[in-house]
This record gives sequence, C-alpha cells and structure tokens, in this order.
Amino acid sequence: MSSTWMTTRAWLLMLPLLAIMLAVIGWPMVDTVRLSFTDAKLVGLGGSFVGFDNYAKMLTSSNFLRALSATTWFAVVSVTAEMVLGVLAALLLNQQFYGRTVLRALLILPWALPTVVNATLWRLIYNPEYGALNAALTQVGILDAYRSWLGEPATAMTALILADCWKNFPLVALIALAALQAVPRDITSASLVDGAGPFARFRFVILPYLAGPLMVALVLRTIEAFKVFDIIWVMTRGGPANSTRTLSILVYQEAFSFQRAGSGASLALVVTLIVTVLAIGYGMLVRRAAGSAA
Repeated sequence: MSSTWMTTRAWLLMLPLLAIMLAVIGWPMVDTVRLSFTDAKLVGLGGSFVGFDNYAKMLTSSNFLRALSATTWFAVVSVTAEMVLGVLAALLLNQQFYGRTVLRALLILPWALPTVVNATLWRLIYNPEYGALNAALTQVGILDAYRSWLGEPATAMTALILADCWKNFPLVALIALAALQAVPRDITSASLVDGAGPFARFRFVILPYLAGPLMVALVLRTIEAFKVFDIIWVMTRGGPANSTRTLSILVYQEAFSFQRAGSGASLALVVTLIVTVLAIGYGMLVRRAAGSAA
C-alpha cells in the first residue's frame, strides 16, 4: 500500500472530526471577529460597522488596564507560590517515612475538587461573621475583631491567590514528584559521600532532572492563571471596587452584564491573543527542554 494512499485515508478518517471542530470552534471564532468590528448589542439588531473603534477604546480604557494589571499580578504571584509549594511538597513526599502513601493520596484531593466547590469552601472560611479564619486568628490574639477578607480591596486579591494556590499546587507537586522518581539513587548517594549539603544536592543533582517537567508545569499554570474566571467569579465577582476584576471577568461583564457584544468580542479576542502567545512560548520552551535533555 502506497504512502500516498495511507495519507489520504488518514485525512478521510479525520474528516468528521475536522468538520465538527470547524463547526464548533471555527465558525464561532469567525463570528467573534466580525462582532468585534461592530457596535452590536447582545440582543436586537446586528449593529453597524465601527472599524477598530472597539479596540482603540479598549486599549486606552482604564478598566482594561486595571484588569490587565490585576490579571498579571494574580498570575505571577499565584504561579510562583504554586511552584515553590509544589516542589517543597514533592521533595517531602519523595522521602521514606511512615504514612507517605496516605499523604500522597491526600495531596490529590484539593486538585481533584471542582473549582466551584473549592471557591465555595474558601468563601465560608473567609466569611466575616462565622468564618474559620477569623475565628482562628481571633482566638490566638492576632485579630481583635472579625474582618471581611473578601470585602476589602487590600485583602481580597491575596485571599483569592491563597485559595487558588491551595487548589493548584498539588498539580505541580505531582509533576515534580514524578520527575523525582527519575533521579538515580546512586548519584544522590555519591553526592552524600562527597559531602554535598541539602542545597548543593538540590541545585546540582536534583534540579537538572526537575527543570524540564517544572518548565511544562510553569507555563501551563501561567496560561491557566492568566485566563482565570471561575474561582474569582464565585468568590468576589470581580469586587470589591473592581479590585479583583481580571480580563476574563471584564469580558463577561462587557458581553453579558452590559450587553455590549461588540466590545466584549474585541476584549475576548485580545485575551485569546495573549493566551496564544503564551501557548506558543510554552511550545518553544518544551522543545528547548526536550532538546537539552537529549
């Protein structure tokens, strides 16, 4: 059987999938691009052509700049904390001790919980009237009175980042723990014989084996954090005073709350462009990591 026929048959087998993807992804994307150049509302007529006005207004809007700043801050801080906590948890769970298997199983639970459930749990913890965090801090004398952690702009974003870290750091820990299984025991034993300390062993023996998998986890989590919506919407809906309004929240409000489909479409395309750039960077970093490993 010729290679040409094999290639043709492969494309024929993929044709139904390609048709479904074109209908489900391709056409909505094309229609979103069309909407972004109009002043269309969510209901009513299709709107008139306005060119690049939506993009110009958006890029110079203080709401967009604040949302971009909040999104960047959320992504950088949460991903950094998740990477550090994940590596530390993996190093701990890679040691030999009684109950390690149980702890490894329990580690998966926060990540396995649906995001809405996780967000609801943390809303209860942060509750200003009966929340567990206020009760604990008051009993140990750190606080004199209960605080509204999600109701104050100074603490709302930090509270969200903490909830997101608790949900997602197990993913980084599992990836790092899997990579640690590839570290040869004889190398670590030799480093101990040579007198290498814990930090030297981690830097020169363990980290080279973790670099590739951690790079994948880093970029994947950055992409996910940059387009975050669900945990913020459930916990604060972008408040208070828009202090936790990210780009995805802004897209939702423009398109559905304010019913400005045109400007909402332009915002969505900008967010898509940013995530696409991050995805391309992810591919380049993975290829570089694979090349260095080879």
